[in-house]
Amino acid sequence: MKKLLLTFFSLTLVAVLAACGNNNNASNSAATNAPDNGAATGSTTEPVKLVVGASPVPHAEILKAIAPLLEAQGITLEIKEFTDYVQPNVQLDEKQLDANFFQHQPYLDDQNKNNKTDLISVASVHVEPFGAYSKKIKSIDELADGAKVAIPNDATNGGRALILLAKNGLITLKDDTNIAATKADIIENKKNLKIIELEAAMLPRQLDEVDLALINTNFALDAGLVPTKDALFIEGTDSPYANILVTRQDNKDSDAIKKLAAALNSPEAKAFIEEKYEGAIIPAF
Repeated sequence: MKKLLLTFFSLTLVAVLAACGNNNNASNSAATNAPDNGAATGSTTEPVKLVVGASPVPHAEILKAIAPLLEAQGITLEIKEFTDYVQPNVQLDEKQLDANFFQHQPYLDDQNKNNKTDLISVASVHVEPFGAYSKKIKSIDELADGAKVAIPNDATNGGRALILLAKNGLITLKDDTNIAATKADIIENKKNLKIIELEAAMLPRQLDEVDLALINTNFALDAGLVPTKDALFIEGTDSPYANILVTRQDNKDSDAIKKLAAALNSPEAKAFIEEKYEGAIIPAF
């Protein structure tokens, strides 16, 4: 009888252990086959990276200031700095960049026309009033006959400089609203000014060599000049040359680009521009 009971209990124990083993295998199988949505492991979606070309000052500085706004939305901003006005558009068109931030609309229009590109503005950010600087004179009344005056050699900024000279009575143009004006459009030059065309980035370094130089504000700031204090004369706040965020037709409607544009037009961006540049740069939104 004892042997019979012992055999019965042994068989029962084997059955129970087998059942437990099956349950554990089923649980392990379910865990292995369950979809992983990241919640259990704590993993997160990889952030989107935007590569944006920009002039060092002030464009890259503004982008760095709004980078935390984008990080909070899952966007990592990689800023690639340029000291010229050609490569940012070339590399954007070639898809080495996702966007660029360094130029105004007239310059973009000219580049699109000349290079047969189709880049597009998606946000106006700030205005950089264009100014005239000198290390040799304190006012334009001191500008001598035959003085050397340096201006940018690119089409739109050259025209912009000539218009500013005309508005301050130093020359007369056929049309003082024509942003494509060249030296050939000067109809009166009473002081016989020698107007020299140079690459925009070089102008601050030529101040020792010329009597007057008309310099883009980004290059003036980069050279340690303070437009509101150092410029002999400067564009008004009604300047139409707002600096813009530019991208391509194929990504202008992407979520990341829209968020970048919104960040550049945010209250945080406006506050940074006003506090950092103290009127040398003016928000355009």
